[in-house]
This record gives sequence, structure tokens and C-alpha cells, in this order.
Amino acid sequence: MQALDVVTGAFGFSGKYISQRLLNMGRGVRTLTNHAPSQHDSRIEAVPLDFSDLPALTRRLEGAKVLYNSYWIRFGRGERTHELAVANSKKLIQAAEAAGVERLVHVSITNPSLESPLPYFSGKAEVEAAIRGSKLSYAILRPAVLFGDEDILINNIAWMLRRLPVFAIPGDGKYRLQPIFVEDLATLAVEQGQQRENAVLNAVGPETFSYDELVRLIREVVRSRSGLVHVAPQLVLMGAAALGWLLRDVVLTQDEIRGLMADLLFVGSEATAPLPAGATKLSTWLRDHATTAGTKYASELARHY
Repeated sequence: MQALDVVTGAFGFSGKYISQRLLNMGRGVRTLTNHAPSQHDSRIEAVPLDFSDLPALTRRLEGAKVLYNSYWIRFGRGERTHELAVANSKKLIQAAEAAGVERLVHVSITNPSLESPLPYFSGKAEVEAAIRGSKLSYAILRPAVLFGDEDILINNIAWMLRRLPVFAIPGDGKYRLQPIFVEDLATLAVEQGQQRENAVLNAVGPETFSYDELVRLIREVVRSRSGLVHVAPQLVLMGAAALGWLLRDVVLTQDEIRGLMADLLFVGSEATAPLPAGATKLSTWLRDHATTAGTKYASELARHY
């Protein structure tokens, strides 16, 4: 009988690559999703991700050996708050326990903290605490920034640099990021799915950039003539809001600027596993995708809301 794994959001960004690796291993894949495309890999069984019915959620996890979870929200919008995302995540953990799932591989974030004033990071820390308190064997992966063909952050920086005469960098731009290739994260996730020891791993790539260095690299690769200026964070937020109004999207939030400038997307030598977790260099990947990076805008609202 084919071994079964469940992936939340197998038609999304990281879930897509995790699912592909599982399929290539000959494992069955079921996905919990509310965004199933009209056409998708027929080998993936798609069922609703419904947190309102815990017994049904439990049934949808029955028979699974491993649950790969990347469910979260980037920012609060309307009734979709980080508090609700935490509550939903706890329901998912409870359902996995009741269904007899053997292991949970959970995608978190670098530097989560219950004391963080930022609900993204405090919420992630609360979910991690719930996982540790569960009966499940677990691996918690902490990526900083993901990049790849369908990413939003790197792509949209490139998109803006291709089109705007000026690109604004909040503050001095010296705060750091450690991007990881989405396929490297997927490989790490599947590897951890085959283990049984509990683990918490900082999932970062082989390069560290200051934000200023990252923007300059993208500018160079896409041959942009956009001028780079360092301005107050509030001015960047105002510009992002205006651009978001034109694009009917949320380009950047105040909390995202605060998290970035607080160095929360950098772990340095404090990782709980040898660095780096990923081998693919963003600088190499960008140059290989110089003609396509940022040619189309990636809308967060269109994709997830």
C-alpha cells in the first residue's frame, strides 16, 4: 500500500515543491487547500482546508504518516488575523494528533518570540510552543526569505526596479537577510519528514545580504536605471500604500518593515544546525533568471485572498 503524506497548500509556493518531491519518491499526497486550481497534478488528492469542523479535519488527516504544514498568513486582513491563524494552527495540530499522524514538519520563521511586538513573529512562536507541547514527532523549519519562480518579495523588488525611476530603501539598509531557495527548503522538509527525532532548524541559504546589497544586486541583474534612495521608513510605507492602491494589492506593511529593520530575517551563527541549510545562491539564481525576474507583478491579494 502506498504511503500517504498530507501537505497544506500543495498548490502554493513551498507546498508545490514539497509535494513534487514526495510524488517523485512514490508517496501518495493529499493536500488540504482552499485554492485548488482547475487543472493540477491528478496524483494529488485535494480536500478542503476547513478549520470550522474539527472532526472532518481529523478525517482528512487519517492515514497520513507525515503532515507538512506551511499554513499561515502574511498579514492580517479583515477577519483573517494572526490570532485566528494561531487558533487554526492549533486545531490542525489537534486534528493531526487525533488522526494518528506520526510526524509534523512545520514551516515557521527565523527568530520567533512570544515577546515580539510583531504578531507574525509572536504568532509563529505560539504555534511552535503548541507543537512542542503536542504528542507529535516534529521538525520545525525556520526560513527567513524564500526565493524561486513564484516568490513575491524578490520578484516584486525586481518588478519595481524595472519600472520605477526611484526605489526607496527604509533607513540605512544595513539590516540583513539570508534567503533560501524554495526547492532547497522542500528538500530539507522531505528529509526531515523521514526522521523521527524532534528538531528545530534554521533554514537559510548560503548567502547573507544587507537589504541595501540585495536591492543593488537585483538592480544590477535586471539592468535597472532606477535611482536608489535611503529614506525614513514611514515614507517608504506611504509610497508602498500608494503603489498598492494602484495595483489593488498590499505591497508592504509597517510590521514587515519593522521586522526587516530589526534584523529578524537573519540568524548568523546562532543556528541550531550547521549553516547553511540550502546550497543554492540567490546571486546565481538571479543571474540565471535575469530576463524573467520581475517581468510580471506577483499580487499577494490575488494569490491568497
